[in-house]
Formats: sequence, C-alpha cells, structure tokens
Amino acid sequence: MIEDNAADQRIMYEIFKNLDYENELLFFVDGLEALEFLNTTDKIPFLIISDINMPKINGFELRSKIQENMELSLKCVPFLFFSTGADRQSVSDAYSMSVQGFFRKPEGMEQLENTMRKIVEYWKECIAPSDYNEG
Repeated sequence: MIEDNAADQRIMYEIFKNLDYENELLFFVDGLEALEFLNTTDKIPFLIISDINMPKINGFELRSKIQENMELSLKCVPFLFFSTGADRQSVSDAYSMSVQGFFRKPEGMEQLENTMRKIVEYWKECIAPSDYNEG
C-alpha cells in the first residue's frame, strides 16, 4: 500500500488486522520507495493499492513507471487507486493507464473495512498469468 498519511496507514493496518488476511501488509510513503521495493524484491505482491497525491512521484507516475518496466509489468500485479479525491479526469486518466480499479476512500471504519474486504476477496478469486509456475 502506497500511502503518505501516517494516520491513514494506521487505520488501514487496523482494518487488515481485523480482516485477518495472511498476506503481509507493507506500507510505502511515496511512489519511489514502492518502486525501489518492486525492483529489488523477489516477491510478487498480491495487490498494489496506491494513493494518487504523494511526494516525490505521484500515483500516476508510479503506474507509468511500472508499465514501462517489462519485468515489473510481466508480474501482472493488480494496481488500484484508492484516494479521497476522484474527479472525472483522474478516473479517466487512471483507466487509460490500465489500472484495475479506482476507489474513493469511504468515510468511517465500517465502510472502509467493507470496501477492503470486497477488493481483497475479488482479487483472491481472480487468476493471473503470474499464478502459473514456469516449467
């Protein structure tokens, strides 16, 4: 999860703790930090959830850099935007970059937890090329 707001990180941590998913939850405060991790890890993330407005590089720039990198692109990691602001242009720009979802952060813990549950459960059911081992 790429989120520069410490309070939002704490809230999301609590939500994922309540949902009790086995996946490790990693937070990055900006797109560059997330990109560095993606470029240096052998792990294939289950899901990338990114805010849009962040320091250093924003969510759109991060998405572009992932798409431009053949190795990262081939990992087929679902990329979602999760932001407080969703205007027509941002949503349109996001989908033109082939993001797999754009969500407005709901207000209230119950709504936020419900949204996260739906997102994770959906992606747990999806099959991606990275689900198949080579050989």
